[in-house]
Parts: sequence; C-alpha cells; structure tokens
Amino acid sequence: MSAKQSSLLSISVVVPIHNEEENIPILHQQLHDELSGTGREYELIFVDDGSTDSSLQKLSALSQKDDHVVVVQFRRNYGQTPAMQAGIDYASNDVVITMDGDLQNDPTDIPMMIEKIEEGYDLVHGWRKNRQDAFINRKLPSKIANHIISKTTGFPIHDLGCTLKAIRREIAQELELYGEMHRFIPILAHRRGAKCVEVVTKHHARRFGQTKYGIGRTTRVVLDLITVNFLLKYFDSPMKLFGKAGMWCFGIAAISGLATVGMKVFGNVDMTGNPLLLQTVLSIMVSLQFLSLGIIGEICTRLYYSNSQNRHYSVRQVLRQHNNGPATIPARAA
Repeated sequence: MSAKQSSLLSISVVVPIHNEEENIPILHQQLHDELSGTGREYELIFVDDGSTDSSLQKLSALSQKDDHVVVVQFRRNYGQTPAMQAGIDYASNDVVITMDGDLQNDPTDIPMMIEKIEEGYDLVHGWRKNRQDAFINRKLPSKIANHIISKTTGFPIHDLGCTLKAIRREIAQELELYGEMHRFIPILAHRRGAKCVEVVTKHHARRFGQTKYGIGRTTRVVLDLITVNFLLKYFDSPMKLFGKAGMWCFGIAAISGLATVGMKVFGNVDMTGNPLLLQTVLSIMVSLQFLSLGIIGEICTRLYYSNSQNRHYSVRQVLRQHNNGPATIPARAA
C-alpha cells in the first residue's frame, strides 16, 4: 500500500440484497468503475437477505473473481435493517457507505459524500430531491412521514428513506438497528453526538425487479418513530417518563379522593355510589403500574449496559477472495 493510499480514507460499501439477480452485475460494475480510480482502499459487502432467485450464485461468482467483494449470506430473509446491521458489523474500513441494490442510488455520489466526511462530518445522508418513484404510493407518504418525523424528533431532514449514506465506521458500529430502524440512522447517530449533514443525491427509476416496499409499511414506520422518540428522550432513564406519568395519576387520585371525602362530609353524598371514588382507586392502580414500569425499565437499562451485544440475525457463511483463493470466514455468533 502506497503512502498516498494510506493517507486516504478507506471505504466499505454495504449493499443489502434480496432478489436482485439482474441488478447485481450492473451495480458491481458501477461501483468498481467509480471506486477503482479513487486510489482508496475499498471493499464491497453484499448481504444476501434470503434471496430465492440466483442472487447468491451471482454474488458468489463475484467474490471469486474480485477480491474487493465480501458476501454475507443470511440463513433466511430477515429484512433490510438486519441486513444493513450485518454489513456494518463486517465492515473493516474507515467509512461505511450504505446503499440499495436496485440501481436507484448512484455510485457517482460516493466521492462527493466522502469529501464531506473529510471536511469533518461523521455522517452524510442523501436527499433524493428529484425522486424517480410513483407519487401516490411512494413519494407522497414519504413526504408526509419525513415532515412528521422531522417535527417530532427536532432533527431537520428532508429524506430519511434514502439508503445512500456515508458514516464513519466507529459511529456506524455503535448503532443498534432492528425493526425498520435503518431509516432513522441519522437521528440515532446525532443522538450519539455525530456531526451530520444532508446532501442532494441522484436517484434513478428502478430498471429491473419489483420494489420491496409499499404504502403498507407506513404502520411499521410510525411504530418505530414512537420507539425512536422514546430512545432519544428516555432510553437512559425510563423512570423520567413512567415516573412522571405515575405521579400525574397519583395527583389525580389525590384530587378525586379529597373531592369524594369533601362531598361526603359537607354534602352527605354516598361514597359507595360516587364515581369519583372509582376514579380514585383506578388512578392509584394506574399510578402503581407506571411506577412499576419505570423501575423495570431502569433495571433493563442497567442490564443492557452491562450485557454483551446481541444481534438480530443469523449468518450462514461469509465469502471473501484471498490471495490463495476463496475462503469462508466463520460467522459471528447471533
């Protein structure tokens, strides 16, 4: 490795793959053409997410002829988020680039994003300003969701759904992704103190295959948004949320209880038939439940910080071309 190469940031490109047999050779060629002339060390990590077509065979063939290619094969289909987590886990270079395998992201944007990293940013996320997707079932729900997420989290962003991102590896590997959380990577990284910037990137219409996403994923995104908001505000101390809710319920119980007693003493109102008495009892029960949840949450938080990391996927094998021929790297424990 030359002195010039050693001074440049190296690149790990992570691409989740699920039934993209027609796109794989084209994407590989595009990435090779774009990265081979940069003078940087790079690796292409393709994560086969339980493909049922010939995607794995094509990836395996690429790993045998190109020593930049690493193939991580899942035992079954886990989804894009675990696939992206696995690719990040196996990345070994300075900067992790995440992108889709459907040719809609453009590899020619990678050098521009790397330059932003070299300017001092920790994460660069793309904005598909001229998005080439159907308006009703893709663009409109995305615009609404991005607006809601930006307002709810206080994180200014135009396009959380853009997979094309550049992240310093030490930041990327600190993140824990599950559910549909891959789209919240900039927000999660920002929470950990990462310096983030959004840049306009190119976007192309899908040429082969079918999209894996539709308007039906909106519910999952909304639920994950609730999760993200909880993680941003209360993950380190859940008692701040549940304890506050418990104290409010206890306050309601105290007020309705005093009102019940006052109505009995000054108005001779029968306590057993007074609905405020039922509200008092119910509020006390709910208050105790909230406080119990807070205590359980605090215990879980401390166990989380003291426990080893667990992953939400299972890897069958990892293929990589070495100087002495293709080799299988033992998979990490799930």
